[in-house]
Amino acid sequence: MPEINLSTAFFIGLGSLTIVASLGTILSRSPVTSALFLVLNFFALGGIYLLLEAQFIAVVQVIVYAGAIMVLFLFVIMLLNLEDEQRLTERYDVKKGFAILFAGLLLVEVLYVVGLKTPAIAPRLGTVAAEIGTAKYIGQQLLTEFLFPFEIISVLLLGAIVGAVVLAKKNFGPERATAKTTL
Repeated sequence: MPEINLSTAFFIGLGSLTIVASLGTILSRSPVTSALFLVLNFFALGGIYLLLEAQFIAVVQVIVYAGAIMVLFLFVIMLLNLEDEQRLTERYDVKKGFAILFAGLLLVEVLYVVGLKTPAIAPRLGTVAAEIGTAKYIGQQLLTEFLFPFEIISVLLLGAIVGAVVLAKKNFGPERATAKTTL
């Protein structure tokens, strides 16, 4: 039996936590509970990325997904009419059957790829693979080779923020703002 070191034990623990949190996200009846399980899943994935020495990806996972995306999800959940939970539930239909079928096929594919993984590939990658996930390497690549796409994405995100403010201003016009301030 192979010896289990500390990093392997953390990987197994975080992997198990990811599976449990994913199942909790899918099987929970409450949207808020599902969102909280998803946050737990994001944190566990961030821990796995740290174990794989991909610090930048781990930080982005926690900040962007567990922070910003989950705030967006919770905002959408709050905007839904949660008193009428019958509208939020779906009956079993063909879409769910296809989803289960495709998930099973994906699982078989992942197991096949993991089964074919050979240790002969690792020595060819060498130190380059160890450097790729670090914040220094990603920052250097972003600011040298990918500067133009990086700036285009920042302009697109700025446009999305301005669009969201304009849409929110239409939905919450001046008549609503004065009604709230007089209270």
